[in-house]
Amino acid sequence: MPESRLLEPAAAADLFDLPRPANECRIVVAMSGGVDSSVVAALAAKSGAEVIGITLQLYDYGAATGRKGACCAGDDIADARAVADRLGIAHYVYDHESAFREDVVEAFADEYLAGRTPVPCIRCNMGPKFTDLFAMARELGADCLATGHYVRRVMGPAGSELHRAVDPARDQSYFLYATTQDQLAYLRFPLGGLPKAEVRELAEAAGLRNAAKPDSQDICFVPDGDYAKIVKKMRPEGAAPGEIVHAATGEVLGKHQGVIHYTVGQRRGLDIGGQPEPLYVVGIDAEAARVLVGPKRMLAVSSATIIETNRIGPVPDAGLTAKVRSMAKPVPVTLEGSFGDGVSTTIRFAQPEFGVAPGQAAVIYVGERVIGGGWIDETERLTA
Repeated sequence: MPESRLLEPAAAADLFDLPRPANECRIVVAMSGGVDSSVVAALAAKSGAEVIGITLQLYDYGAATGRKGACCAGDDIADARAVADRLGIAHYVYDHESAFREDVVEAFADEYLAGRTPVPCIRCNMGPKFTDLFAMARELGADCLATGHYVRRVMGPAGSELHRAVDPARDQSYFLYATTQDQLAYLRFPLGGLPKAEVRELAEAAGLRNAAKPDSQDICFVPDGDYAKIVKKMRPEGAAPGEIVHAATGEVLGKHQGVIHYTVGQRRGLDIGGQPEPLYVVGIDAEAARVLVGPKRMLAVSSATIIETNRIGPVPDAGLTAKVRSMAKPVPVTLEGSFGDGVSTTIRFAQPEFGVAPGQAAVIYVGERVIGGGWIDETERLTA
């Protein structure tokens, strides 16, 4: 396969927006072992800069051994090391399993136990992946930290801005809303303007052994996709049986085997029949071990309160949209009160929004730009 133009030194260097000539710079690349971060490392190496790859071992090495498409464990670390060897760059693996367990996995279990819907990938980016990698990159004297995320860093009138990826099917901006302004100034996202197909072509052209490696699926520390099993192992009390109750009438409709098996918006797995209309989980009373169900109209909310808010750049007076799930389409919203610096803010939806659950993140956009977001703490139901 002919070499891509992006693997030419000048074109590769342009992707990193370096402050000096590339041969005078040092780039640290976060390498998970996947094809995306491997291509970033290949592009960084082609730029002419000194490149150092860092892999964080985040969870049990043995549990993920042999599982392709995971992240930061087992064969994935071996893949990262092989890519670094192929490119002739330095590569270091740091054991961050304890920090990852405390900051991400334990929090994941606690959120489910509380009847909330966690998003551990955001917690990981807020903690081990960015905070710790930033410290390492700066200690190594790097000019920037590059990752394989599909987002764009764009220079605007007030400084660095975070924008959605060109390829909407790959956009990961939802997971990076907590990036601070200082972090964004130091970060580089070389893949944000590329479709995934071209990234794989770059991997093949660079001779990377993981060019055809499957994309990551589900949550990295849940190898078989069974979230409840992980939570039950860590928090056995979450498997306590309880009642399934109609949220409008108070009627007990059935029994469940633990609130950890349910999330707001869920329809399958309720095992209650004979109802005049389909029922969904509309709320979870974790303290009473009760799962509240109701018709779809009871999922509609008019507003949500978000906490631990982060703001990136100026916030305009109009034209705001929000996503409450990573794959959701942005919908028009207005903000009530201050936004950012950790203060709580109310998001009011222009139209009823469905499936908004405490524990999820709400990410705010203006056009293609991410202006920040926060964790959904509570919602205001539209109808009883």
